Amino acid sequence: MTIGTGIVLFVIGAILAFAINVEVEWANLDMIGYILMVAGAVAFLIGLVMLLVRRNRRTVDGRVVDDDVV
Repeated sequence: MTIGTGIVLFVIGAILAFAINVEVEWANLDMIGYILMVAGAVAFLIGLVMLLVRRNRRTVDGRVVDDDVV
C-alpha cells in the first residue's frame, strides 16, 4: 500500500506543480506540488525497503528461514 500511495502522491504533486496554472491567494500550488512529489518519493522508497526486508526474512516460530523451499 505504501508504494501505491507514494505513486499517487507523486502524480498529484506533478499535476499541481506542472499542469495547473491557477493562482490562488491562500496557497502556492507549485510549492504544494513539489512537497507532494517529495513526500511521494519518500513513501515509495520506504515501501520498497519494507518490501525487500519482508521478502528477505520470513519467520516461522520466531526463527528466520530462507525463502527457497525445495
